[in-house]
Amino acid sequence: MQAFLKMGKLGEPSASPSTSGAPKKKTKNLPWVEKYRPKTVEDVVEQREAVSVLQQCILGADLPNLLFYGPPGTGKTSTILAAARQLFGDLYKERILELNASDERGIQVIREKIKTFSQLTANSSRADGKLCPALKIVILDEADAMTHAAQAALRRTMEKETKTTRFCLLCNYVSRIIEPLTSRCTKFRFKPLNQSFVLERLQEICQVEDVLINDDILNVLVKESGGDMRRAITALQSCANLKGKGSHITLENVYEVLTVVPSKWVNSFWDLCKKPSDIKEIIQFIDDLEQQAYPIQKVYEHLNDFLMDSENIDDRLKSEIGEKLAESSFRSSCGRGDFTNLLDFAVHTQEILTEPLERRRMQALENAKFTTILGLS
Repeated sequence: MQAFLKMGKLGEPSASPSTSGAPKKKTKNLPWVEKYRPKTVEDVVEQREAVSVLQQCILGADLPNLLFYGPPGTGKTSTILAAARQLFGDLYKERILELNASDERGIQVIREKIKTFSQLTANSSRADGKLCPALKIVILDEADAMTHAAQAALRRTMEKETKTTRFCLLCNYVSRIIEPLTSRCTKFRFKPLNQSFVLERLQEICQVEDVLINDDILNVLVKESGGDMRRAITALQSCANLKGKGSHITLENVYEVLTVVPSKWVNSFWDLCKKPSDIKEIIQFIDDLEQQAYPIQKVYEHLNDFLMDSENIDDRLKSEIGEKLAESSFRSSCGRGDFTNLLDFAVHTQEILTEPLERRRMQALENAKFTTILGLS
């Protein structure tokens, strides 16, 4: 790569000593996410539209500027890297510039790294003698974290270097990409992966890596991953490392790695809210829950799942509780006191579930009058 930067041209032989005889990098200690990353576009699962278009582009030896957006762990980076491997063969590492835009997102990066790389020329032959497109690819991961000034500068670079360079923007939120950039790219939405595809992939990895885990526990891992393949594979490897080779992975191991809130805490919370219990009892419960150090947003997610699946709470009450849950979750995400917000949600939920609607309306009117009088006095 250093020789290529000195020459300013891709694909030509350099004067530096050859490293072709060097031993290949061992994959034994690689993270499983990298070890089992798709090597070809055809290996990418679920994302049919993007795969179909890229297959045609590879056959035609050309690419448009691309914009992949969607949740994390759905194959955005893997797809473009697999396409680059098929297009450029052994030269793909020299033909791509991969930047994490959330770390390097300023206008200076556009002016220096990306502009310099885009101005380098590339030939149309590979080391094995096969033809490949005389192009380079700039991959900007987490492009939605780039500043607006950097995105505006990138727009001009995309236009000017279109003969030699293609850009692939990867992001979670396409709304944070300025319109002039999105209009210059072919957009593909990467949707969360179906659980069956994630399960099938994990079962294959378990067979290769000799991981002992029951299907029921594997299904829990897949469900808690939420369609995120990267998270599922990383969690499986963490569980395997936690137990050691030849040991069975238990449900407790999966809960520990994925920081899942056990159902006993969620059920106890709702049991407290369904009866007119003393406020001290609720305070003690929330204090005990905090001692477990579960992420507060995970707690709210599990409370929301229980609420949506509950058949003992009618829809009208669910809407009231859900509104209060969303408010408490938002306040906690803003960095405010988790204990206070969860206690506030528990007290209001208890009031909704234990007191009649008319009484709560009368109390709300009294509170409104009291507030008005205080404001006038």
